[in-house]
Amino acid sequence: QVQVVESGGGLVQPGGSLRLSCAASGSFLSVTAIKWYRQAPGKERELVATISSGGSINYADSVKDRFTASGDNANNKVALEMNSLKPEDTAVYYCNAIVLVSGYTTVRRSYWGQGTQVTVSS
Repeated sequence: QVQVVESGGGLVQPGGSLRLSCAASGSFLSVTAIKWYRQAPGKERELVATISSGGSINYADSVKDRFTASGDNANNKVALEMNSLKPEDTAVYYCNAIVLVSGYTTVRRSYWGQGTQVTVSS
C-alpha cells in the first residue's frame, strides 16, 4: 500500500501566501516524480507543478514566478510555496506520486492524495 497525504491548505487573502506539503509513504522502491494538480469548481483538473526525483521542476504558466516547489528526496516529501495568491488560485490541490513498485517486474504506478482546499478571498 502507498499513502499520499497533503496538508497546508486554508483561507488566505489575495496577495497572501500558503505552503502546501505532500508526503508519500508505504511499500514502493522509489518515487520517480511528484506532481501537484488543482481543480476549481466546474473546471478540469490542472497540472500545477512537477518535481522529478532527478531534481527538475516544471510549472504551469499560470503559476510560474509565484509558486515554488521543493523536494526532500530522502523523505519522499515535497512542498509547494504559493505566493501572491489570486482568487483564481482557489481550488482543491492534489498531490500525485509516481512510484516504482516491485512485483514480478518493476512497474510505475500513480497514487493520489485526498486533496486540500485552498481558498483565496477577501
